[in-house]
Amino acid sequence: MGSFFYSMDNKGRVNIPPRFRDVLQERQDRQLILTNYDGYIIAFAYSEWLKITAALDRQAPLFDKEMRRFQRFLYGRAEECPLDRMGRILIPQHLRTYARLTREVAILGVGRAIEIWDRQTFDQAPEDLEESMSREVQEKYQSMMI
Repeated sequence: MGSFFYSMDNKGRVNIPPRFRDVLQERQDRQLILTNYDGYIIAFAYSEWLKITAALDRQAPLFDKEMRRFQRFLYGRAEECPLDRMGRILIPQHLRTYARLTREVAILGVGRAIEIWDRQTFDQAPEDLEESMSREVQEKYQSMMI
């Protein structure tokens, strides 16, 4: 968990926060799987990605058109991104374009995933998020925490 801010270099490389690298090392994962999602990039440790895809494949009716569209969207743009010796990943151009990444990025730990946002978009996101969350959703998830 947490929010970290980094500059992406001209090649599209960005640092992964040390806290997140430590978790990856504990899991013996040396790469992340990045894909597009909801206007930002979502990243998973390779071992977590395997669990997610297995669960989706088990639960998804093979011929359900909506599920196939979702899987196509999620899997079709996914990329394996190994960490280099300096703890950076190279974000593929198509994902940088999708998330409208500029030089400044925000990297967030959100449960089992890492989110990579354009910094300016992220700075606006809390206001948008709070306004868009329904009272019902807030109450549902608050009750899960108790």
